[in-house]
Amino acid sequence: MASPSNSSQNGGILGVNNKTSFGKCTLTVKTSSGDITTQPGTGLINYLVVAGGGSGAGLGGGGGAGGVTNVLSASVCAATAYPAVIGGGAAGGTNMQRGANGVDSSFLTTTTSGGGAAGSHAPGPGPGSSPISNRAGVPGGSGGGGGMSTGGPSAKGTGVACQGNPGGDGYDSASPGESAGGGGGDTGVGANGTGGTGGAGGAGTDFSPFYGTGFGVSGVLAGGGGGAARLDQCGSATGGAAGSGGAGSGTNTDTNAPSATANTGSGGGGAGYQSGPASPTTGGAGGSGVVVVKELNKASGVWSMQSQMA
Repeated sequence: MASPSNSSQNGGILGVNNKTSFGKCTLTVKTSSGDITTQPGTGLINYLVVAGGGSGAGLGGGGGAGGVTNVLSASVCAATAYPAVIGGGAAGGTNMQRGANGVDSSFLTTTTSGGGAAGSHAPGPGPGSSPISNRAGVPGGSGGGGGMSTGGPSAKGTGVACQGNPGGDGYDSASPGESAGGGGGDTGVGANGTGGTGGAGGAGTDFSPFYGTGFGVSGVLAGGGGGAARLDQCGSATGGAAGSGGAGSGTNTDTNAPSATANTGSGGGGAGYQSGPASPTTGGAGGSGVVVVKELNKASGVWSMQSQMA
């Protein structure tokens, strides 16, 4: 029986010829929008796209992490420039204002959604009040945490499927005090606020096994922001912890909340209060996004022996 026509070129190995990628495992960490140009021998890459994180609210929840997508063995052309769009993190909400959503990031065919805004404090009608609708966390790549209120629990924001997780609900209690939900993270759901304790932000994800540790927080990205708490005269209160990966923690006094680390896609912390709901506090800003590309040294299947010996 005659051999297949490609057997002599494949050294007797049967199969479809596939172009080999000689990308030298080059790693590019893109922290601002612009082109990423592949190496002359690159044909396959792994890439990671992280959107900007949502911000924490003034007197409210933690911001949700930006959406995350990790793509393995994508085909590209050698020595070609591909545009990367890096989404910004959202500015923190002030006083009784809800946070804001982070900005989308994109690379090749992948777009990830900005993290969801955190809900704020909403005491209802009267001087210094804000709309009840501001209590709820906002959907995003990961959802924002629900805010504090004296009018019932505050709903969390939902996350985008395969990009993130929901935030946590806010909690309503006259004593020991109100507490807001944590923002969702790439790996974990934001925790609900409980009596006097803000919800912790959802955990981020460690991508160092794919790309090393030269980005994010030693390779960890997209943690949710911690929810804030109200320090009541009759008891103590505790702000929620930040999710891993550069997220901001929640506060429990008249202080501004910490912002997320830049280029982590993490959510900002929620700002609490002690003196009263009119305290001029500001939630933490979300972290800007990032795109990470690794140019691979591998083939996608059977390759020509001729290409290996050239």
